[in-house]
Amino acid sequence: MIHKLSNLLKEIGALEVIGDTDKNIHSLEADSRKVQPQGMFVAVRGVTTDGHKYIPVVASGNVGAIVCEQLPAAIRQGVTYIRVADSAEALGRLASAWYGHPSRQLSLVGVTGTNGKTTTATLLYEMARSLGYKAGLLSTVCNYVDSEAIPTTHTTPDPLTLNALLARMVEAGCDYAFMEVSSHACSQRRIAGLRFKGGVFSNLTRDHLDYHGTVQNYMDAKKLFFDSLPDDAFALVNEDDKAGAYMLQNTKAAKYTYSLRTGADFRCKVLETRLDGTLLSINGREMEVMFTGLFNAYNLTAVYGASILTGFPQEEVLVNMSRLVPVAGRFQTLHSPTGFTAIVDYAHTPDALVNVLSTIREIVGSEGEIITVVGCGGDRDHGKRPMMALEAAKRSDRLILTSDNPRTEDPDAIIEEMKSGLLPEHKPMTLCITNRREAIRTACSLATPGSVVLVAGKGHETYQEINGIRHHFDDREVLSEYFKEL
Repeated sequence: MIHKLSNLLKEIGALEVIGDTDKNIHSLEADSRKVQPQGMFVAVRGVTTDGHKYIPVVASGNVGAIVCEQLPAAIRQGVTYIRVADSAEALGRLASAWYGHPSRQLSLVGVTGTNGKTTTATLLYEMARSLGYKAGLLSTVCNYVDSEAIPTTHTTPDPLTLNALLARMVEAGCDYAFMEVSSHACSQRRIAGLRFKGGVFSNLTRDHLDYHGTVQNYMDAKKLFFDSLPDDAFALVNEDDKAGAYMLQNTKAAKYTYSLRTGADFRCKVLETRLDGTLLSINGREMEVMFTGLFNAYNLTAVYGASILTGFPQEEVLVNMSRLVPVAGRFQTLHSPTGFTAIVDYAHTPDALVNVLSTIREIVGSEGEIITVVGCGGDRDHGKRPMMALEAAKRSDRLILTSDNPRTEDPDAIIEEMKSGLLPEHKPMTLCITNRREAIRTACSLATPGSVVLVAGKGHETYQEINGIRHHFDDREVLSEYFKEL
């Protein structure tokens, strides 16, 4: 793939150009280690390193052009230097142009929010395919180019990977694409240059404060997505979340809302709920769905609304709502041979944990026993650790605090921080078992017929990250192995 530099420059609004623009560019990279001869290097200021410090090394390697926010002291002959206001923004726009603007050839819908992104985006993808369309998915669990599964490493990939995947979707004949849009992707401009048909906002609660610093910064990062939507797109937000109206303040897109509490464009009522399903009414139409909980009622209402706004036939959408199945690791139910139920869920924020436990309590009632196994990830927001433990203890009969993905931290220290949030009355019903496998097995051994064991925090993940190494670990496998022993 080769592009004329002068054509690429039309995408980014350069502040200053030094050198020849009438040359061919053979590659585009933001990683200095991957830059090829006659390629273009975009120096981005990242979280852990600044690409600008690698400019001298890159310039000495027969590179064709360098995009940067600050020109180096030494200008090398034969290299074209392009100064821009924001290198990350430029990278997104260049990546889109490099792959032929694939988002313009797809109906691309983005989903953002603290909780529900994966479920909503995945179910929209499943909806499109169930209606006979070819579609792509970019999500936390897995990326898909129509039916081809492609492993994922980030909620929202870097701009080059992202546009390469979208280009593969176009090549595969996809008409639609659905993607999770993380707050990191918004603030780091990974979605710059993409053209969206629509955006969906689920909710906003405390998360990623280790990166954003404050809830306001976190909220503003997500708002950037809606601010960037074009006037022929739609913006669908949760009317019941106070951040929903904020997302719509400056968007040029057509504004729509969904709600379980008030009047909205898409209104849902929960008529009946069980551990294995729910009877819903959306805009006056009843449907039986294989999902449980208010949080899933919100997700499904968003799916219904976004499906209609995307242009899918209403009657066909209604029929297929009942056929959709839960996403891996999201309120995934496993039944033991001895009569208790285990639920694996990705809940890793205080609000998500409250939602899941409140749903379980509503179904099992005051007499039902809930045993919760939960931990917190290392190298992340310390402030939510005591909150997670407190919310779990308030809504459980027994609580086991364990290790999640400790990363570079001491797992026992993380558990101690969680314990600090417990009240005195919670101590007798709480166990601390660092080994997650043993924690899950202990919870199961304590369960009796009718009990519910919630294993929270990791959901679909098939690894546990300890000291920078990912070891195979799957909560669902541990439960299944235990059930086989019964």
